[in-house]
Amino acid sequence: MPSKEFTLDDIAQHNKEGDLWIIIDSKVYDLSRFADLHPGGAGVLYADSVAGKDATQVFFGLHRLEVLQRPQSYSRETETIKPLGPGELSLVPYAEPTWLSSGYFTPYYSDNHRKFHRALRAFLMEVVQPEAVRCEENGKRISQEVVDKLSEINFLAMRLGPGKHLKGRTLMGGIVKPEEYDYFHELILNTEIARFGTRAFVDGLLNGGVIALPPILNFGTPEQQAKFIPDILAGKKYISLAVSEAFAGSDVSGAQTWIVTGTKKWITNGTFSDYFTTLCKTDSGFVVLLVERSDAVSTKPVKTSYSSTAGTAFVTFDKARVPVANTLGQVGKGMSIVLSNFNHERWMVTATSLGAQRLVVEECLKWTNQRIAFGKPLHAQAVVRIKLATIISRVEACQAWIENITHQMNNMSYHEQSDKLAGPIALLKQFVSKAGRETAEDATQIFGGRGITVTGMGKVIENYHRTSPFDAILAGAEDVLGDLGVRQAIRRMPKNARL
Repeated sequence: MPSKEFTLDDIAQHNKEGDLWIIIDSKVYDLSRFADLHPGGAGVLYADSVAGKDATQVFFGLHRLEVLQRPQSYSRETETIKPLGPGELSLVPYAEPTWLSSGYFTPYYSDNHRKFHRALRAFLMEVVQPEAVRCEENGKRISQEVVDKLSEINFLAMRLGPGKHLKGRTLMGGIVKPEEYDYFHELILNTEIARFGTRAFVDGLLNGGVIALPPILNFGTPEQQAKFIPDILAGKKYISLAVSEAFAGSDVSGAQTWIVTGTKKWITNGTFSDYFTTLCKTDSGFVVLLVERSDAVSTKPVKTSYSSTAGTAFVTFDKARVPVANTLGQVGKGMSIVLSNFNHERWMVTATSLGAQRLVVEECLKWTNQRIAFGKPLHAQAVVRIKLATIISRVEACQAWIENITHQMNNMSYHEQSDKLAGPIALLKQFVSKAGRETAEDATQIFGGRGITVTGMGKVIENYHRTSPFDAILAGAEDVLGDLGVRQAIRRMPKNARL
């Protein structure tokens, strides 16, 4: 229908039952037939501050922008409140890291990183975000259609960081060459996938492959790599890391064929995995086996406090037969293989946590600006401003530390990273996950009841408050990592150091 202009006096005439118009952000909405369907009751719409009035402020005190529907709207002017378009940056202070903020500088990021970020954010907003929201709500695994689109940009390969596995691949449509791809590109990728307020989907987004493929890449034979890696990176097969145990471990025996019996619990993507990179115990010590799904390998969902879209599983191996050819590395060296995997995994979890925390900053600043309490914006209260200052300070400290660590990773060999960064990365993850849980609590106080409501204005805050403990547990609990970091530091204490 062609747009039509109205005056405020025109709108004011439509303020009664059966004839109800309101203005939201310069657009006129005819709610005459909708009033009785309003979830909050028709009385809210007939209030003196709403019926026949500009209800923009009232609306945004109760609803998110995404709620607006326009089936019966008539434009008086072009609206000014719009969602971000694909690839666009938020102008809310601190909603973006400094290097993406106009007028600021960085020693870490290049123009190529900026191009990569812009293309990646556009792709994620257009292709992945709708899927993330659906799966977070319905608990279903990521669709093969979206996995195929992710595989076209070599998403999983990029999440494994720089390395020989990227050779010959077209990354993000050719924006970055395989030999130019570095850990800052990967940092961008990890922070961006966490910007949807869908924590479980972050893990469902092929995180199993991120943590289960490195043992094959680093310790697998050329035959093993050729057999398993191509289909996994192409999104045709799925893999999980099976290490955590609820009680009994996974024992193996055999000569030409391993016989695996035991269980694993809390296995990310386990419900839909085809392969399991599995830590097992033998008479000769630990060994890592690549176990293929069969009738002797069963999985069932583990119900946790986040969505089942992550595919968290309890895995049972009932005399599963595994060819000796599926042995990764040497028998007796299994624990060292698993431990070598932890630095990158912990850094990855830290990066996704940071991305989610920055989204919380943006949500809190928007909410305190549009929520009117006692006639003033919520940020007019000093106690609210103090909470905002604390939240912002935390996320900026986390950003600075992870960028420093990422810079070291870019300039160290894999061996040097293992030698020098295990302690710092452990302390980094402890710091960031603790900061996240404190921020989740502060944000919930700012949003009040909305912060504990699954839908509506506070849905992002509710999701983060409920799921932020996952960052504190996955890849190593906070206390364990803090102890590791200090023990690493003590080992490096010079013998002649004295006060």
